[in-house]
Amino acid sequence: MQRTTLLIAAMACSGLVHAAPEVYVIDNNHTFPNFSYNHLGYSVQMSRFDTTSGKIVIDRAAKTGNVDIEILTTSVNTGSKLFNEHIQEADFLDTKQFTKAQFKSEKIVFDGDKPARVEGQLTLKGITRPVTLDIASFHCMPHPMKKKDACGANASAVIKRSEFNMGKYVPAVGDEVTLTIAVEALKE
Repeated sequence: MQRTTLLIAAMACSGLVHAAPEVYVIDNNHTFPNFSYNHLGYSVQMSRFDTTSGKIVIDRAAKTGNVDIEILTTSVNTGSKLFNEHIQEADFLDTKQFTKAQFKSEKIVFDGDKPARVEGQLTLKGITRPVTLDIASFHCMPHPMKKKDACGANASAVIKRSEFNMGKYVPAVGDEVTLTIAVEALKE
């Protein structure tokens, strides 16, 4: 009897320790990578990308996960057709040669029960550099309309555009670019 009780307790504990990772697919309709920068000291300009895809894998019990997000660079949206074309030229995004940007991470760092940051690699214009996204908010729950589990987050990082071969007009136009992503993803 004691042996059976110990076996059941061990099996119950092992189920808690070895929770399976959950896969979430990016919801393109509710995921928008934004970027902002100082424009000649006059203002902070804000733009976004309209097409994003990818997956987030998270194991909240083990406090691990990974992220793989692709951004269609031709979907840049500055609010101006003329500037959309300008920013896609070779001096900036060079979308004829580099149609996608990618953020990949094998490391989600938790603070208690919530992800606090994602350490990964950003590939932009064919150049890959380490980038850490700091997570300002993170929440998972059943989606009221989709009737499946969903997670959402807001995260940000600061990069230097000159490190990605986009340094035209530095320092007049700010070299530091704040990346912010509002992301929502549905459980696969």
